[in-house]
Amino acid sequence: MAESSAAARSRTIAKHLLTIGAVSLRPDHPFTWASGLRSPIYCDNRLTMAFPEVRRAITDGFAAIVSEHDLSPQVVAGTATAGIPHAAWLADRLNLPMAYVRSSAKAHGQGKRVEGRIEAGQHVVVVEDLVSTGLSSVAVVEAVQEVGATVDAVLAIFTYGLPAADAAFRRAGVPLYTLTNYRTLIDVAVSENRLDRTSLDTLLEWQQDPEAWSRRWVEIAE
Repeated sequence: MAESSAAARSRTIAKHLLTIGAVSLRPDHPFTWASGLRSPIYCDNRLTMAFPEVRRAITDGFAAIVSEHDLSPQVVAGTATAGIPHAAWLADRLNLPMAYVRSSAKAHGQGKRVEGRIEAGQHVVVVEDLVSTGLSSVAVVEAVQEVGATVDAVLAIFTYGLPAADAAFRRAGVPLYTLTNYRTLIDVAVSENRLDRTSLDTLLEWQQDPEAWSRRWVEIAE
């Protein structure tokens, strides 16, 4: 059976992220997220800015998602800070206005959280670099909704595929469309011999219950 265009795109983007070193796999020495959660994987999609071929593939992918899901945005909004460049490239491709949303309102000047222009009644797509728990993405959705606009979807380069994110987007009532995901990334890493069996088992175990895995690691480390 022929691979779907979305599946092929997912594998291509995953391979790009691995090749440029945007993804670090460290099962034996976990990373600590801002939330305090320990993780054997870290994805730094800011590195994609340095590779024209990769950022073009990302823009192509986002444009394809907009078309495939019959989205008709009037504004493309990036999340500060890593989503901003990708929102700009997508807005340019679609010939649309672009804005960005701060994590919190600016403490000086006009005190804005939404920069650029999003008007009440407009349809918006939000561009993220990655999704972990989904809480920061949903906070951006809510900020856009507060100005009276409608968020048709959140687009992201990568998702860890955590249940918490699925729940957050369900509560928000906004779909999430991603270029690639945790499982695809692992599949590609295995096919390219980037993971041994032990590391693979660790990564799969972490995704099933990140909080429990994190707690066990902290207990062992202490």
